[in-house]
Amino acid sequence: MPKKAFDSLSEPMFYVLMALKRSNMCGTDISDWIKCRSSSRVQLGPGTLYTILSHLNQEKAIEEIMTVGRKRIYSITPHGIDLFDNECNRLRACLNDLEEE
Repeated sequence: MPKKAFDSLSEPMFYVLMALKRSNMCGTDISDWIKCRSSSRVQLGPGTLYTILSHLNQEKAIEEIMTVGRKRIYSITPHGIDLFDNECNRLRACLNDLEEE
C-alpha cells in the first residue's frame, strides 16, 4: 500500500511544528529555535527550511499570519497540531517496541 504524505514526518518537519507549537515565529526564529533546542544536532539551511514551510503551508498544517517587512510570521493550525501529536504517538510506539525486547 502506498504511503500517504504526512503519515510520518521527517525530523526537520517535526521540529518545525514543535517550534510553532511554542509560539508564532518567522523562518529565522524557527531555525534558531531548532538549532538551540537540538543542541545544534538539527540545523536547517534556508532552502530546506522554506521548502518545509511551503509543504506544511500547502498541507494546511501551518499558516502565514502576518508579514513584517520581509519576515513572514507562521502559526500552527489545528491540523498541524494533529500531525505533530500523531508523530509523537508514532515515536512513542517505536520506543515502546524497543523496550519490549
